[in-house]
Amino acid sequence: MKTVAVDLNPATREVATGTEVYTREVGSRLRGVAPDLRWLFFASRARSGLGVDVMVVPMARLWSQVRLPLALQPAHPDLLFVPAHAIPFGWLGKSLTVVHDLAFERHPEAYSLAQRSYLQLTTRWAALRCPLLITPSESTRRDLVDLYHVAPERVRVVPLGGGEEAEREVAPAKRLVELGLEGAFVLQVGRIEARKNQAAALAAVERLDGITLAVAGPESDGTLSKRLRDSSRCRVLGVVDQPTLELLYSRARAVVVPSLYEGFGLPVLEAMARGQVVVAARASSLPEVGGEAALYVDDPNDPAELAGALETAIGDREVRARLVKASRKQAAGFTWDRCAAGVVEVIRELV
Repeated sequence: MKTVAVDLNPATREVATGTEVYTREVGSRLRGVAPDLRWLFFASRARSGLGVDVMVVPMARLWSQVRLPLALQPAHPDLLFVPAHAIPFGWLGKSLTVVHDLAFERHPEAYSLAQRSYLQLTTRWAALRCPLLITPSESTRRDLVDLYHVAPERVRVVPLGGGEEAEREVAPAKRLVELGLEGAFVLQVGRIEARKNQAAALAAVERLDGITLAVAGPESDGTLSKRLRDSSRCRVLGVVDQPTLELLYSRARAVVVPSLYEGFGLPVLEAMARGQVVVAARASSLPEVGGEAALYVDDPNDPAELAGALETAIGDREVRARLVKASRKQAAGFTWDRCAAGVVEVIRELV
């Protein structure tokens, strides 16, 4: 029986953005998809609800580079799968990783020199060490080929999941009042940083009568966060719990995703799975996810174009009805079961 070790550490973090969700959803399904393989899951801390037995090997810093390789030595796995982390320099066995995006190359201004240098180093190391690489989109595959000169035949595209229909707990409506959202609003979900383009979303909303921009997600750029908070037309909500996020998706007049670059664009998929109307940038991977079920702007930095698309999304009943119907159909093609099965297919190629 072949043994596959999995770095599940991102799934144990308190704040879950795209890569943490990916690690949790894929990691929890691997054993069910391939029970003929022996799976070993490793993390630096315990966390409930992962659905698998995790070997906890604590270390406060440099866990992936120091502690994980040490834990792997006695296990002698045939493959180390890293869903959303760096391949350890000290691990000399066969490896597979997912390159979620190359935003640090396309938008280096959004990263500190130390962050960018580390991401460049670890991505080049992965490209050197891994016989195959996984990306979540054709857009990221092209970036790997163009920017890192990875041979196209070494890259496998496995789209993310999240488009499933499901019973979801929704917070009570009074939560909106607590958040300062008593009128009509459009929703943007994601980390506050320049490439997510919340500034353009706000500039567009400020052109519309009676609409507020609600921004849900971690705050990475303090200057941008302050700019948003200083506007009476914006509510910066920070990280919200899942029931509150479900309420926001259900009550928003539209979901706006004006990102300059996305490796996949999970908020587009999440919104469509809930039958929401999405206004997105025609950039990077977003059209791959949205297909014909979203409204696109060619220049997400143009507030007038973005405002026009939002006005259509909010006020045109015929367009809204068409997009609501199309969005659920488009989202249904992206499931975590399908994603996990695609990952396992690549793992089988290697073991």
